[in-house]
Amino acid sequence: MPDAPRDAPLRVTRLEAGTKVDVRTGFDRSWASGFQVESVTEAGYRVRRRSDGHVLPVAIGFDEVRRERKNSMWWY
Repeated sequence: MPDAPRDAPLRVTRLEAGTKVDVRTGFDRSWASGFQVESVTEAGYRVRRRSDGHVLPVAIGFDEVRRERKNSMWWY
């Protein structure tokens, strides 16, 4: 399989408003859950904290947000 050219556009899946997401923390780079996408801007995602409905004051970079992952405990 040939490699993509260096100048080829990346395929980025954008998340829609309302999607539950995890946000990468600035402290230890871990993922924090409990957010949802409020809107999509050129700079990244505006996210809302689900616990209190507060929209964070700055856009979060596209690579700092991922679709929420559920911790599966299927063996219980």
